[in-house]
Amino acid sequence: MAKEQKQYDKQFKLEVVEYFLSQDKPAKKIAEHFGVCVKTFYSWVREYKENGVDSFRGKGIVKASNEELTALRKELADVKEERDILKKAVAIFSKKKK
Repeated sequence: MAKEQKQYDKQFKLEVVEYFLSQDKPAKKIAEHFGVCVKTFYSWVREYKENGVDSFRGKGIVKASNEELTALRKELADVKEERDILKKAVAIFSKKKK
């Protein structure tokens, strides 16, 4: 049977990482103290160092750097759809009537 994965909220992750950065204790001890896998803990620390308090945004939430890219992709999809509709309309109206 597969082991159920624990879910940690953003606040917990921030507190644990900030506690680690403010202490002189080894990461392994802190991870064990909070009941977190060491590998998971190191990934939290890496993400926190890269993004600061904007880390741990959650599933389905786009990072600020990708918001513009997402908006442009949506706009491109809309423009393609409009183009296809216009192509069909031109084809319909350009047929010769008998």
